[in-house]
Amino acid sequence: MLPLVLAALLWVLLHLGVAGTGLRGTIVARTGERGFQAGFSIASFAAIALLIWAWRAAPSAPLWVAPSWLRWLAVVVMLPAFMLFVGSLTVRNPTMTGGDGATARGMLRLTRHPMLWSFALWALMHAAVSGTISGLLFFGAFAVTALAGMPSIDAKLAKRDPAGFASVLEATSILPGGAIAAGRNRLMAGELMLPVVLGAVLWVALLLAHPWLFGVAPLPS
Repeated sequence: MLPLVLAALLWVLLHLGVAGTGLRGTIVARTGERGFQAGFSIASFAAIALLIWAWRAAPSAPLWVAPSWLRWLAVVVMLPAFMLFVGSLTVRNPTMTGGDGATARGMLRLTRHPMLWSFALWALMHAAVSGTISGLLFFGAFAVTALAGMPSIDAKLAKRDPAGFASVLEATSILPGGAIAAGRNRLMAGELMLPVVLGAVLWVALLLAHPWLFGVAPLPS
C-alpha cells in the first residue's frame, strides 16, 4: 500500500505544489513557458503511470460495500460529468487562454471550470463505490487535484491579468449554476446542445464498454 500512498502524494504535489504555487514561476523563468509545459507534461504522464501501476498492485482492503442506490447514483452523476467534459472541449476557456467574461459561452455559463468538475465528479463517485482503501487513495488523488485546482487556476489568472479575471469572475462561477442563480449570466440551451448530446452518447457507450475495458459492471445487478 505504501507505493500507492507515495504515488498519490506525488500526483497531488506535482499539481498543487509545482503548477499551483510560485515554484511554477521560478521554473518558467529558467526554462521558458514552453520548456515548463513540456517538462510538466512528461512529469504528469510519468506520475499518472506510476499511480495506475501502484493502484493495480495494491491490495484491495475493503472498507464498505457500496449499496445499490450509491452505485445507481454514481451512474447517474456520470452523465453530467460527461456533459461537462465535452462542454469543456467545445468552448474557449478564458481562465486558460486569457480573455474576459464575454467569452464565457456554453458550459462556461454554468461553471468556469467544467473539465475540473467532470474529473471531480468522476473521482468522487468512483471513490465512493470502490469501498476500498486503494480506491480512496487512487480516486481521492484526482478529486483533490481537481477541486483544489479550481481556486488555484483562478489565483494564477487574477495575478496574471487582474482586469480580465474581474470580468471572468463577474460572468462565471466555480459552483455550477452559481452565476446564473445570482443573475450574472443566463442559460442558453442552444449552446449546450452539442455537449449534452455528445456527452450522453459517450455516457451510454462507456456504460456498455465498461465491463470489457475495466472489468467492472457499472450497473447494479
